[in-house]
Amino acid sequence: MNRKTLDEFIQFIKFCIVGVTNNVIFYVVNIAILFLFNERAFEWDYMIANIAGFLISVLWSFYWNNKFVFKAGESEKRSLLKSLLKTYMAYGFTGVVLNNVLSYVWIEVFGVSKFIAPLINLFLTVPVNFLINKLWAFRTTKNGGEQ
Repeated sequence: MNRKTLDEFIQFIKFCIVGVTNNVIFYVVNIAILFLFNERAFEWDYMIANIAGFLISVLWSFYWNNKFVFKAGESEKRSLLKSLLKTYMAYGFTGVVLNNVLSYVWIEVFGVSKFIAPLINLFLTVPVNFLINKLWAFRTTKNGGEQ
């Protein structure tokens, strides 16, 4: 294995570590909201739970991916605000759109528990998130260049 491949593999492992903590936060927020709405028999409670989990967990993920996974080198720069907005947009696709579509299919079509559906979704959303974050949201430029 050459150095570049090893570095990319290590980066993916770091992304997975951050992703585990990110998904724990997402799941805890998601379940907490489901329990909050449980007695009210609110029909779309899982959608609200997904969105709240998304907002909180993406902020967590952005912070740690920026500090631990996709660090800018000494001769590189990154706009934190642009990266944060791109991160929310990237995760918006997978964390809100894709997650809610998949949750609807699992819950309404296949009868999967709304407590299990978010866990099944991870098998599709994690690889997509890594690629979007690596290739777009945390892209750096050399000093003096435009992102």
